[in-house]
Amino acid sequence: MRFFALKPETLANMRTPLRLAALSALFISSLAQAADLIPIEVHRDANCGCCKKWITHLEANGFKVEDHVEANMSEFKQQHGVPPRLASCHTGLINGKFVEGHVPADQVMALSKRDDLLGVAAPGMPMGSPGMEMDGMSDAYQVIGLKKDGTDMVVADYPAH
Repeated sequence: MRFFALKPETLANMRTPLRLAALSALFISSLAQAADLIPIEVHRDANCGCCKKWITHLEANGFKVEDHVEANMSEFKQQHGVPPRLASCHTGLINGKFVEGHVPADQVMALSKRDDLLGVAAPGMPMGSPGMEMDGMSDAYQVIGLKKDGTDMVVADYPAH
């Protein structure tokens, strides 16, 4: 007793629509992933290699980076409210807030959802932070948040490895 039978030519004719459906699903999935990327601007000096590595770190963690080369980073930092005590080599801008230096992507993500901070920073250039990786060498460092009243707070501690 046969309940359901398809002729071979019917099966062959179904392959093209199935392939199109699969390709459409892949295309829609890639569009959804692109839409899920979090936009951030990164402003840096043209000759900075570690800045490019930090950009790669952000992109690998769900960010869509708009890369800008600046002629005068000190002036740029001042215009965007980065205090000299928190300064590092590059500055990111996300949702109207600054990200200074080699801040890990998870802290950048957390900042994008906070209203109590003007920005975050990993002051200096700590070894082992994203973009500053060097053959097993790492320093302990902190990510510092700048509150709206101008005071600092520790947002995260990263131990040396």
